[in-house]
Amino acid sequence: MLQNIGFPGLMLILVVVLVLFGPSKLPELGRAVGRTLHEFKNSARELVSEGKEVPEHVEPADKLLEKAKV
Repeated sequence: MLQNIGFPGLMLILVVVLVLFGPSKLPELGRAVGRTLHEFKNSARELVSEGKEVPEHVEPADKLLEKAKV
């Protein structure tokens, strides 16, 4: 969807944002969006790294195979 906006559409969106928020609020708005994206990326990284870790109560597969052979 965002791939079909093009340059004129992007300029229209920027003009509308400028009219709605005014030139004094744009830097503040940009910082807030940047912080939000940064926090989102960090949270997503934490979730992905938590999924890759092996829980402590789970035994490795080779130990389970050794127990099964006995």
